[in-house]
Amino acid sequence: MKFPLPETSALELRFFFWLLSLNQIKYVTKTSRLISKLGDGQFYVISGVLFLILGGDHGVQMFLIGCIAYSIELPLYWFIKNSIKRDRPFRTYEHVSAVVIPKDTFSFPSGHTAAAFVFATMVSIYFPPFTLPVYTLACLIGLSRVLLGVHYPTDIVAGALLGKLSAWIALVVAQ
Repeated sequence: MKFPLPETSALELRFFFWLLSLNQIKYVTKTSRLISKLGDGQFYVISGVLFLILGGDHGVQMFLIGCIAYSIELPLYWFIKNSIKRDRPFRTYEHVSAVVIPKDTFSFPSGHTAAAFVFATMVSIYFPPFTLPVYTLACLIGLSRVLLGVHYPTDIVAGALLGKLSAWIALVVAQ
């Protein structure tokens, strides 16, 4: 069953195509690829284990509750993505090329962004001095997915909300 989103707004499309135009700057594409790669998952596992080992009691709590958060986020992400079934921009617009090959078919919500915001939320709660860097990274991961032609801006916003919500639910469940 498909639950379609409203049609993509003209404002969102203008913003999307403007962002894509930044790829004409060589370092933008290369940097976007690198940042997007950080959102593939291995970074969170390695960072989580480092926080677990080096972060004392806060690191242990963050790791365990983070695992709960990801176990909430992943099935919700999968369910929403496969219910909404929004085609990726490069599938909808012939002149849009994906710079990376996504692992799944649909774009809404952004799983990379959802995972990044789970991580950023958990780190910011347990290690507040890292709040600005981790949220900056989470936003850059989302932006990189648009710059690479695999997501619309609203996919990123939805992914951020999903990640944040999943982290907060995990925190409530763990109390």
